[in-house]
Formats: sequence, C-alpha cells, structure tokens
Amino acid sequence: MTTQELTMATVAFIGLGVMGYPMAGHLKRKGGHDVTVYNRTFARAEAWVAEHGGAAARTPAEAAKGADFVFACVGNDDDLRAVTTGKDGAFSTLKQGAVFIDNTTASADVARELDEAARARGAHFIDAPVSGGQAGAENGVLTVMCGGEPEIFEKAKPVIDAYARMVGLMGPAGAGQLTKMVNQICIAGLVQGLAEGVHFGKKAGLDIEKVIEVISKGAAGSWQMENRHKTMNAGKYDFGFAVDWMRKDLGIVLAEARANGAKLPVTALVDQFYGDVQAEGGGRWDTSSLLSRLEK
Repeated sequence: MTTQELTMATVAFIGLGVMGYPMAGHLKRKGGHDVTVYNRTFARAEAWVAEHGGAAARTPAEAAKGADFVFACVGNDDDLRAVTTGKDGAFSTLKQGAVFIDNTTASADVARELDEAARARGAHFIDAPVSGGQAGAENGVLTVMCGGEPEIFEKAKPVIDAYARMVGLMGPAGAGQLTKMVNQICIAGLVQGLAEGVHFGKKAGLDIEKVIEVISKGAAGSWQMENRHKTMNAGKYDFGFAVDWMRKDLGIVLAEARANGAKLPVTALVDQFYGDVQAEGGGRWDTSSLLSRLEK
C-alpha cells in the first residue's frame, strides 16, 4: 500500500474512552484518514465528530462496514467480544482483507480467539495493547506491542504510527497481550519500590525533592520516578492510570501466570496492595497511590 493510499485509508475506531478518544483523533488529524467512530454512548461519538470531523456510527457493525482498518479500545475481554463477534459486532461486516487492530488490554486467549474469527471472514487481526497512559494517548506517543502476521503488521504499522512513538511486532496473535503483561509486571514492582523509597525518605527526615534529583540520575532512575515523585510526595493521586484499571490488568497477568507456571510473588503482593487502595476509596486514583497505604 503506497503512502497516498494510506492517506486515503478508510478507518473505523470503536471505543472513545480516555484513551480511544484522542487516539482516534490522531488517526484523523495526523494520519489524514477517513474515520468513522462508534461509542456505546452515542453522544460521545457525536462530540468526537463535532471536534474532529468524520462520521459517527450507531453500531460497531455500521462503523466497520467497508473499512480498511478497524481499531478497538474497550474495557475487557467481554467488552471486546461484544463489539466484535456479538450482536451488531464489527466482525459481521468486516470486508475481506480488512485489518482489525485491538488496542484493548485483554487476555492472550481472546486475542487468539479473535484472530481465528477474523481469518474465518478472510480478514486479519492484530492484538496491539498500548502503554503510555492518557497523556501518551493525547500526545500521540504511545508504545504499541503487537501480535500478528509480519506482512499484516507491516501493512498496519504506518496507520498505527499516527498515535505511537514506538510500534513493535512481538510474535504471533497473543504476543502483544503477553508483552503488555510483562510491562505491567515491571511497573507494579517498580511503583511499590518507589512508594517505599519515598515513604522511607520522609520518615528519615530527608528532602524528597533533593533525594530524587540525585538518585534519578543513577541506577534507580525510571519514568515513574521522574513523572510521579512530585505528586506522590504531595499526596495527590486524582489523575493518571486508575488503580481499578491496574487491578484488571494484574488479574489478567496472574491468570496467565497460573496457566503457564510463572512465579510472580511480588506482582501478586502488589495486586493485594492495590486492593487496599481500592478499599480506601482510591479505585480511580493513579497507580502511584500505593504510597497512600503506607502513610495511613
């Protein structure tokens, strides 16, 4: 597919939440594509069209009809099945050769299931969960971890690039979701370590800003440290990637670990800690709120 053909691609986007809304916007503005959107609450789709142009569909099937690329970013496995193979789902109208790109963080099992369902229609499927949070979606700098066929990935990558800084093919269907699980495992332990470090430093009477200024330039440095230490130190958590979402993701991780035999003791423990934060009423707080349970 040439650059000109990519510019003229017909695209559908299903799910206009805090991530999907700006991602679809980048496909329209930066990618220059002809975009039709669907959202369970139709007013949200109408608002998107008022802001970006394009069209709003009443069902996933209507949105996907005739599209070259169909994107989805919904809540979980069940939501994904509903908008793909469910009543009025997108797979009922997928044209032959179309590519369905799923940005939902879901299980590897549902990715493989939908890959088979797409093939049965003569279409293609890529599981493509993202990392970078709401800010990454709004700024078009997400990291996208893909599972699928190499030639289909190469066809889809220039389109995905509209909202991404990094796009990589990790293996066959399901590999994108498995890579996202690795991502969440690493983040869970890292945020807990940062929370304990800040907590210890405050108890020791240290100036946290000065501490972070020094250690962030060494081996302890991380994105979480650079971007979350100020709000953690101030006890502000009403933003960012919600604890409820992280627990959903860690539930997927731990289920997969039970199936493949991986031992994840720290991840399991941090998942319990996030349960404590939910019990405090912090389900919508940023994941950095792990510090709050230490300071109770």
